[in-house]
Parts: sequence; C-alpha cells; structure tokens
Amino acid sequence: MVFRRKAKSRSFNLRMKLVDRHGRHDRRFCYRNFGWFLCSLSLYFFSSYLISSSSSTTAFLHKTTVSTSRTSIVSSALFETNTTLSQQPRSQKPVLSRGLFNDLKVYLYNLPSKYNNDWLANKRCSSHLFAAEVAIHKALLSSDVRTLDPWEADFFFVPVYVSCNFSTENGFPAIGHARSLLASAVRVISFEMPFWNRSGGADHVFVASHDYGACFHAVEELAIADGIPEFLKRSIILQTFGVTYRHPCQDVENVLIPPYVSPESIRALESRKRDIWVFFRGKIEVHPKNVSGRFYSKRLRTVIWKKYNRHRKFYLKRQRYDGYQSEMVRSVFCLCPSGWAPWSPRLVESVALGCVPVIIADGIRFPFPDIVRWPHISLTVAEKDVGKLWRILKHVAATNLSDIQRNLWDPVNRRALLFHHSIKEGDATWQVTRMNLTLLDLISRNLCVSSPRLICLLHYNAASL
Repeated sequence: MVFRRKAKSRSFNLRMKLVDRHGRHDRRFCYRNFGWFLCSLSLYFFSSYLISSSSSTTAFLHKTTVSTSRTSIVSSALFETNTTLSQQPRSQKPVLSRGLFNDLKVYLYNLPSKYNNDWLANKRCSSHLFAAEVAIHKALLSSDVRTLDPWEADFFFVPVYVSCNFSTENGFPAIGHARSLLASAVRVISFEMPFWNRSGGADHVFVASHDYGACFHAVEELAIADGIPEFLKRSIILQTFGVTYRHPCQDVENVLIPPYVSPESIRALESRKRDIWVFFRGKIEVHPKNVSGRFYSKRLRTVIWKKYNRHRKFYLKRQRYDGYQSEMVRSVFCLCPSGWAPWSPRLVESVALGCVPVIIADGIRFPFPDIVRWPHISLTVAEKDVGKLWRILKHVAATNLSDIQRNLWDPVNRRALLFHHSIKEGDATWQVTRMNLTLLDLISRNLCVSSPRLICLLHYNAASL
C-alpha cells in the first residue's frame, strides 16, 4: 500500500529549524502558518527538491545488486559521536518523554515479518551476542519516544534482523545474506512511504551488531574489501565495531553500542568469593594460523596460552561451557583479548559481573565513554606487551586494584551496558536514544535546502494540508 497524506484544510504547516549565516542552529522548533502565496512558493521549492531526491534514490535502489566480489573503497571523513551529555537524574519509574527526550520522536517501520519476526522462531535469535538488533527493536516498540505518526518523527528505525541465520555447520551466525535482505527492506520502505526518498536515508537508523559492523563480514580484510553498502552510507548505524583510527567499516555516521548480554543471566548470579585470579575461557588456537590460512586473534590468545597455561594464578580454558559466567563472577581479572574483531561480549560480562576487564585489543573504541568511565574500571594492555601480562597484573594488584574495583562496581556501569525488554532509564537502549540526540544537527544539515534566508527544512508536518 502506498502511503498518502490526508487532506484536511487549505492551510499548511511547516516544522523548521532556522540557521544563521554562520551555520548555527536554533534548537527550538518553530511553527508558522503562511498565506497562500508563501505556501505555494515554499511548496514549489520543496517539491522540486523532493522529486529530484526521490527519483535519484529510487533509481539507485532498483539497481542495487548483492555481490560478494571485492569493491573499491571510497574514503570519507570518519564520523565519531563524541558529544558529552550529562546523565539525567534517576527515578524509580522513568518517563522517557520527560526532560532529555521531551521532543524526540522515533517511527518504527512495520515491515513484513520475513525481515524480523519470522527469525524469532529460533530462540537463539534474541539471546546471542549479536541480539542487540532484536533487543533495541523490542524496547522501542513500547517506548515513550515511539510515534505512530511518521510525519512528526525525528528518526526512522528500520527493524531488520540479519544475524539470526545460524550456520548448520558450526552454529555461528552467517551474515552473507545481510546486504540483500537490507537492500530489499529499503526498496519496500522507499516505495510505500516518502521518508527514505525525502532524506536519502539520512534520518534512518539500522543496527549492525556484527564483527565489523555495516561491512557485514567476520574477516577484516574481506569486510574492508566489500565496504559498507552504498545505500547505507547516508544512514545512522548502531554498531558494536569501533576503533580509534580510520577504518572503512565505520566510515558512516554511527553510534557505538555494546554487544548483547542477557540481563536475566547476570541477575541469576550472586556475587561470590573471588577465588580465581586471572580468568579466560574461549577459543584458543594452539597453532594460530587456522584452516582458512589466517591468524586468529593476531596470535594473542596463542601467546597467552603458551606462556600462562601452566601458571597457577591463571585459569585458562579452551573448551566451551555454558556456565562460564559463574566462573567470571568468581574472578578478579577477566582477560578480553580480541578475536576476529577487537570487541567481544566479555567486555560487558566482565563489567556486569564485577570482574576487572583486561583489554588486549589495540585501538578499540568503547561504547558510551562519557557514562562508563572505561579508564577507571578496566586495564588496557598493549598487544606487544601480552608477554608481560603477569608482571602488569601483579603490579596493579599491589597498587590500585581496590580503586578500580570500587569504580567498577558502581551500578551505573552495569545498567548502561545491558539491554532490557523495555527501556529503563540509563540502560543500553536509553543510552542509544541519548546519543542519537547528538545527531539531530547533522541530520538537519543533510536535509538543508539552500535559500536566501538559509532556512533548513528539518521536518515538515502536512497534517493540516
């Protein structure tokens, strides 16, 4: 069904942001009723922009092909959200529309079930490490920031679950279909509603909770070769991948999010005596060059295993064990070396379970650094110093371990890194929503239409047209 606006009266209402000659935005929204002459003039210029944007964007989407061949990478300025917002006061029953989110509205597309709900037949879809795409969607469905009127929306959330296609061979998520599934979803929303074509997707939000984010590949060199799909390059990507240096897989406006860890599994574990000094359980290849011919974890885990496997203070296990979180809650230090990508769910699990994260992943970028004070609650060990790990940890234990643990056990940290079924003040989805506020000015620039008075159309409301 094609979305159409309802005709109600002969007047027309525009929701605008004003920009001065220096490009500074007035953050207040202004509503003005115009006479027929100014209304017609405004409609003429805006319609011209809308038609040209719609035709070019739609034409591109119909030409989109899904391929695993290597494509050339077009570099652009790396965007990183780094605006600091003060944390809002906590209350027992937070009302998200109050204060910080007072004017924010998010529209959730109601896509056919093949893009999301059908995947939930497999229970792992909503509980594995990439499940932030499901958790954020579910939380927004019942959130106060959700609007059912797309004409008043600031953002448009596109709920596509691309990481629930689990391999029958090893059980890991297979995301080779991600590009084609997302391209198909964009064709649907651009055909049925005008909002994608209006902005070229600049105010649309997607989740890419995979190893290398919106590049949709688990191996870095292949992810870089394919790059971010062209049709997503103007959108906002919520992704778990982030580094402090320039990288093609974050060459898009993005908000860094934590990997998914079930809050229920964390709550089920009570604090215990910490009788494990240094803990790691996970994939460790004794011979790091695996069958694919690539070095897993940059050999880091292999070095750790060979050097400390027999050390009495290190509890290192290569075998899988579903109850590994019960071991983490007993540990003082939890090793978080990189795998294929720099990040892992161990970062969140360590913080949530009160085990000091020992991060061994050069250049990793952390989620919500203005709320979670990572330098005060974790240790970062350079990859070149992994062989000195015991000496480093022994020094920390003798100096400032108690300070680190005191900072780590602040409940604000756990709350900020966990997703819940409905948004709770300060939780991960709440933080994502807060970070999106910092993107409003960027979106408004993308939607600007030049005029002598530099009027920038951020949104338009045609409810009274």
